[in-house]
Amino acid sequence: MLEWWDGFWSTYNTVIFGIGVNAMLALSIYLTLSCGLLSLANAAFMGIGAYAASLISMQLDWPFPVALAVGAAVPALVALIIGIPTLRLSGIYLAMATLGFGEVVRVIILNFDFTGGPLGLNGIPQKTEFWHIALLLAVTLFILARMRRSKIGRAFEAIKEDEIAARLMGVNVTAYKLLAFVLGAAIAGVAGGLNAHYTFTIGPGNYGFENAVDLLTMTVFGGISSLIGPVLGALVLGLLPEIFHELKEYLLAFNGFILVVVILYLPNGIWDMRRLRAFRQHRHMAKVN
Repeated sequence: MLEWWDGFWSTYNTVIFGIGVNAMLALSIYLTLSCGLLSLANAAFMGIGAYAASLISMQLDWPFPVALAVGAAVPALVALIIGIPTLRLSGIYLAMATLGFGEVVRVIILNFDFTGGPLGLNGIPQKTEFWHIALLLAVTLFILARMRRSKIGRAFEAIKEDEIAARLMGVNVTAYKLLAFVLGAAIAGVAGGLNAHYTFTIGPGNYGFENAVDLLTMTVFGGISSLIGPVLGALVLGLLPEIFHELKEYLLAFNGFILVVVILYLPNGIWDMRRLRAFRQHRHMAKVN
């Protein structure tokens, strides 16, 4: 049994680590979507967090928790700075602005020596262990679950349903949107730091448009009606390329196809609480009859 586990872990540990990190990233997008913000900046925030945490580890040799904290703080600060003017936009205009921000980050990384330029950073200490990802994912889920049931969660829901009505009810729409944007950036930054410290190397190509689409697909595919949805989306879409190896060459096209299908036929994702409750009630009525 032990030999089987060792073989399984040595073969699939990278996949398991990737699913855990992607689950955190999907939750970061869930946070902005739950406030009605269609932001595509989370891949860029992941990159900022990854580079910040990696440079702290490589240049200063500070402890891993400190590196992760910096990896969360730097993208959160950037989100605060760009969020104040950017969040005046909404819908497709916000998506375009945040996508443009992601390209700006990629170009900056490409042209600075301390980031390694096009070659990226190599030799990052491999400090991430499975329990780090599991613990931080559990903490993220706990915080977001508490937030969902709090005044903040109710304000997010009100803004998503009708921003004008929420404003008329006295909700500080701008402040809550900025809060969701900054917290989402912090979560993405932590995920980036974890990812960088187990992949050994990172580059500017890891945080571009394709990654933004992948993360959005995971979140929308799983559904944002509950916290289970984004995690489930990360799990399913993380496993599919491993099960169907031929999909790896067409991953971007496949994710685009999934996104279109979900929007057309499953607008609330595969984990839709209303649909699941209706299905259970239908089965119960069928048994009674």
